Amino acid sequence: MTRILIVDDEPHIVSMVSRALSAEGYETTACEDGAAGLERASRGDIDLVILDVGLPGMDGFEVLRRLRGDGQSLPVIMLTARSSARDAVDGLDAGASDYVPKPFSLAELMARVRSRLRERTGAITMVLSRGDVTLDLLTRRCSVAGHDVDLSAREFALAEQFLRHAGEVLTRETLLSRIWGLDFDPGSNVVDVYVRYLRAKLGADHIATVRGEGYRWE
Repeated sequence: MTRILIVDDEPHIVSMVSRALSAEGYETTACEDGAAGLERASRGDIDLVILDVGLPGMDGFEVLRRLRGDGQSLPVIMLTARSSARDAVDGLDAGASDYVPKPFSLAELMARVRSRLRERTGAITMVLSRGDVTLDLLTRRCSVAGHDVDLSAREFALAEQFLRHAGEVLTRETLLSRIWGLDFDPGSNVVDVYVRYLRAKLGADHIATVRGEGYRWE
């Protein structure tokens, strides 16, 4: 199983990202400071690191420089609350594979994780199909009964969750956490709005409402 290391000192971010990664079938482990993260990443059994910049003790830039200095080539996605272009440049120059500013969309982070892992494994296609609906995760294209359907980034992420977990009941809270992350509060009706969008584009019979619980891909 693909193993992903999260190095971040904010427990709610670690918990949120861990849940999203686990839902995608990845195994996760976490460290809350730079020195522990560097030691864990150096063992050789990690496939990708999600690394915060603002860590206690040794910051993310130093962790990354030491990893690369030791010859570690595993992909590293950096997270930071800093917004300046200089920080992005510093991270990429230090050897980061990608760079995501906080607050971030979980759907975007998951897409970046998949992209970096594809580069590492050399995979050239990732396709999900359920019935007459097909999602190409590499090209981000959707088709229904062989006809292309234009989906926004959030619509695509929602459709991907349904197809990955076909037959399972997905609560509104679960979908908010996995797709919108920190951008929306739990009382938002944004999930219901986007489910309506998907039903209009993919077919109303694909997504069932489970009263009092959430939604399920039929």
